[in-house]
Amino acid sequence: MLIPENLSQRRKNRIFAVQFLYSWAVNSIDEIANLSDAIATFSEKFFQSDATNYDFGKELAEGAVSNLDVIDELIKKHATHWTLERIATVDLAILRIAIYEMLFRNDVPPIVAINEAIDIGKAMSSEESGKFLNGVLEGVKKELNRPLRHAGF
Repeated sequence: MLIPENLSQRRKNRIFAVQFLYSWAVNSIDEIANLSDAIATFSEKFFQSDATNYDFGKELAEGAVSNLDVIDELIKKHATHWTLERIATVDLAILRIAIYEMLFRNDVPPIVAINEAIDIGKAMSSEESGKFLNGVLEGVKKELNRPLRHAGF
């Protein structure tokens, strides 16, 4: 999916991160020797002209992969009656990015991460995925110990 020009730079970066995680999952790469290099190669291959504009997206992708165990446990806990293998790959990538932001990015209010995930899910997956993503992320949100509508610096 090409990233539309009319989106905010943060939304473009989130889509970049989702696309990287999707590619990473589809290519069945269990372990990446140097995650930063893999993200840089992906960036150069698919976003040659403006790769430097995706630093936030690279941080999201690297953070999500680096914290995958914690993130996947929360997905398993809140995606009741679903295994990770049954979740659409794009929805799983979106969940991983959003949960990473909710847990580890104090510069992003959790409500923003949830809303962005739902909007990206509707654009990249299906209308139904918005409901699924919202259900899982609302469960995660209830466990957070930080302001939901403000950055928690």
